[in-house]
Amino acid sequence: MNSASIALFDVALAARSALLDARHESAVRLFNGFVEGLPNLVVDLCGTTLVLHDYAAGEEGDEPLAREATDHIARKFPWITCAVWKRRHARSLALRNGTLLLGDERQLTRKVREGGVWYALATTHYRDVGFYPDTRPLRAWARAGLAGKRVFNTFAHTGSLGVAARAAGAHVLHTDLSRRSLNVGKDSYALNGWPIDKRDFRAGDFFNVVGQLKRDEQLFDCVFIDPPFFSVTARGRVDLQANARQVLNRVRPLIADGGTLAFVNNAAFLSGAEHMASLEALCGDGYLSLEQIVPTPEDTAGFAATRVGTLAIDPSPFNHSTKMVILRVKRKDGRPATTGGGAGSPKAARKKKPREGRARSKSRKPQGASARVARKRIHTAG
Repeated sequence: MNSASIALFDVALAARSALLDARHESAVRLFNGFVEGLPNLVVDLCGTTLVLHDYAAGEEGDEPLAREATDHIARKFPWITCAVWKRRHARSLALRNGTLLLGDERQLTRKVREGGVWYALATTHYRDVGFYPDTRPLRAWARAGLAGKRVFNTFAHTGSLGVAARAAGAHVLHTDLSRRSLNVGKDSYALNGWPIDKRDFRAGDFFNVVGQLKRDEQLFDCVFIDPPFFSVTARGRVDLQANARQVLNRVRPLIADGGTLAFVNNAAFLSGAEHMASLEALCGDGYLSLEQIVPTPEDTAGFAATRVGTLAIDPSPFNHSTKMVILRVKRKDGRPATTGGGAGSPKAARKKKPREGRARSKSRKPQGASARVARKRIHTAG
């Protein structure tokens, strides 16, 4: 074994000991090599499953390092049942989604609990597991402050931010290009014993869905926007490094007076100063204001005792490349949030009401983009 890497693992594990729950149900970042000494490796713990994100170049990744981390951590925590190795730069989708270094498929963790809320995982279906430790504080914010609110969860992926809002008692509309990802969100609802209304999970291109909601005159108390840092579809382009303002301005008309816009920018090569300058420009008209910077938790950003270097791009005043803010919205017309849920606004519902005595037609599938969009999150950004 490499004594230098083992020493780094031990320091990181000791710093996170207080975050491990006795029931082994939580999700914790055990090691962030980008700031803790081994930039090719990030290790998450989801329940009793290790998830190793291997950033080494090439198809093969760094198998010796991945196995060394697996063996050492499993000896430290003998209750670990599985280890999934995800080679981030592999051409093969199967290798990016993960192969087992320990245990078998039946032992994989399928759910985690945070703040008393269950979240379903898709451990080997994506390059991630569909649940991000870095946005833990934003989920806590949602659970604490969105009771009774109407929430729109854009780029929902597996829906974790919206699930946290639903746990608070909010009515949430989730949208994502991938119906498969939204189905994981439905699984989270089922795990928590909540009824599932399919209209609250809308598969489709972000630009199409937002446009339809505007035409239906819908307004929300809170909009979450946590996009991939770059994507292009037939309907539009998202580029969080070059033009985050564009995507924010798309959703601003959907936010009620006094409502909030919770924005996550995970572009690792965008400095904190550049991002702040963009937000300040966006707030210049007086109808948007920066209410709060939400720091990422220490297990993702690194602890004072574990950090052995600095990021190539300075994220300050943020503590990490995952830059999270809460923005407060003011409207010229002073309109509050509309009532209703995934079925649409009262106006839209009147339009769509079938004539009495007439059979309902089958609903058409939302028209997504022709281009397939891969959600890309760099672990220096969470």
